[in-house]
Amino acid sequence: MRESHGRAVAVLVGQFRDFDLAEEAVQDSWMDALRTWDRDGPPDNPVAWIVATARRRAIDRLRRRQRHDRLATSVGDELLSDPTPELDWATDDDIPDERLRLIFTCCHPAIAPESRVALTLRTVAGLTTREIARAFGASETTMQQRIVRAKQRITTARIPYRVPESQELPERLASVHSVIYAVFTEGYAATEHPEFVRVDLVVEAIRLAELLCSLLTDEAESLGLLALLLLHDARRASRVDANGALVLLEHQDRSTWDHELIERGSVVLERAGALRNPGPFQLQAAIAALNAKAPSVEETDWTQIASLYAALLPTWSSPSARIAHAVAIGMADGPDAGLAVLDRLTDDAGDARLLAARGHLLERAGRTGEATVAFESAADSIRHPLEAERLRRRARDTSNLH
Repeated sequence: MRESHGRAVAVLVGQFRDFDLAEEAVQDSWMDALRTWDRDGPPDNPVAWIVATARRRAIDRLRRRQRHDRLATSVGDELLSDPTPELDWATDDDIPDERLRLIFTCCHPAIAPESRVALTLRTVAGLTTREIARAFGASETTMQQRIVRAKQRITTARIPYRVPESQELPERLASVHSVIYAVFTEGYAATEHPEFVRVDLVVEAIRLAELLCSLLTDEAESLGLLALLLLHDARRASRVDANGALVLLEHQDRSTWDHELIERGSVVLERAGALRNPGPFQLQAAIAALNAKAPSVEETDWTQIASLYAALLPTWSSPSARIAHAVAIGMADGPDAGLAVLDRLTDDAGDARLLAARGHLLERAGRTGEATVAFESAADSIRHPLEAERLRRRARDTSNLH
């Protein structure tokens, strides 16, 4: 159901131009499947069965809406003249794949960024409103309102249901990338969820990135995004300890990393590089590849990583990137050099990540007293309780060294 939901919804949105109708009809078809397949067994082409059933369900719903009588009649006469043509498709591959249009519609720049994420997860990935709300630390009511507003915006702004023209693609594709990356980031380091890593969101983000690359085969930044997600996810098994707390890169057990996934991410990155259209996701993926392939922290090519961050910052100057650049300089040229860069990041002075990075470099410089204070301040500033406890534990360990 999770794998097929977005495709079925996309087909119906493409035909009826109504998000709610499409979602409701597909949901109805899954309920029909539970009853029918349990009795008769699954059909040879499950997706085709779902789409065909959902179409009939959609037409039934239209006919029940008095204000849509004329539309219902015209659509129904056309589609129900042969009630089950989709069941004759040879394979599921014969079903039109409308998901790319659906993704671009959900991620239109006219829709508020937080609503793009919610709408994409709801329609394309098939997550429930409750799942989305829990993932992003919002109430179910708030998340439902975002989804409703996004759908209303599509209607009022007359956002077309199509893949953008080539001249529109850069802006629209960047929005799609941002949504997928936001989903992955929340899964990779959850803000409020009891578990620090939300595996379900990580998997959904990678699935969306793979879908995008399969539908746009020559987009370098889409490939770069997929490579980045794969390379990060390869370290999943070592990123949290037995208590669920974050384990930093330097302390991770590299023998538990998924080296097949690292190789796969590296191959995707090479494909992106061959297109000779570099961008921020490719640069981040190159950094992730250097970290993933290094035998240890000390044997990592920090000079190259620092150079890649320097190339990244003009187009991706996020607090995390600026802090990571400073740490890379500290690892390449000595902790004092990194601390000098951190000292210039005044805009991020209260950022828990900056305080933790300062503690890391101060500890490497042998300034354990100052490092303890930095770790304690970081623990007080961070939202996730497990990460706060890890920082307090590190503060205690550093204090014992002092």
